[in-house]
Amino acid sequence: LMVWLKRCTHYLFIVVVAVNSTLLTINAGDYIFYTDWAWTSYTVFSISQTLMLIVGATYYLTFTGVPGTATYYALIMTVYTWVAKGAWFALGYPYDFIVTPVWLPSAMLLDLVYWATKKNKHSLILFGGVLVGMSLPLFNMVNLITVADPLETAFKYPRPTLPPYMTPIEPQVGKFYNSPVALGASAGAVLACTFAALGCKLNTWTYRWMAA
Repeated sequence: LMVWLKRCTHYLFIVVVAVNSTLLTINAGDYIFYTDWAWTSYTVFSISQTLMLIVGATYYLTFTGVPGTATYYALIMTVYTWVAKGAWFALGYPYDFIVTPVWLPSAMLLDLVYWATKKNKHSLILFGGVLVGMSLPLFNMVNLITVADPLETAFKYPRPTLPPYMTPIEPQVGKFYNSPVALGASAGAVLACTFAALGCKLNTWTYRWMAA
């Protein structure tokens, strides 16, 4: 019974983390709406995607102990997002963003680190975190290349009036440092290590809860 309960708890946990990761990243491509703040939004959304991906992927990877499951987790997130974005599309929203599965290559790097370091958790946290954090903003740039023109999208889907604290004083293109990719990658590399450690720790917490 305990084995069955333990397995079910973990699988439920994986589904919950995957769903929440998807919900938190699903609109991360909507920087195309913020034409004045596009680069700022791009950087912040890239970091949010990095952290949501790595915490769940690391949890799943260390839970199974099988290299490859991080990529499988990224695939779960991708499919969930396709389905959810499909629902948005049915309501008249653009479907351009996340058709590109940007999480998969970063998750593959995480699997590669786990396999190459013979399942060393500390190496996974340090090297895996840095690789995912640095790579995802690069892969996310594919979205900027493949999505519809931001101005065209903005006119096609007019935004409501922005509240005062969101209203840009002037166009901010290129003002958030010179490279949103470099900024997202550097911040992501630091923060992703912390979230990879959290993903590992989730296993311990889950087991402790099961033993209580």
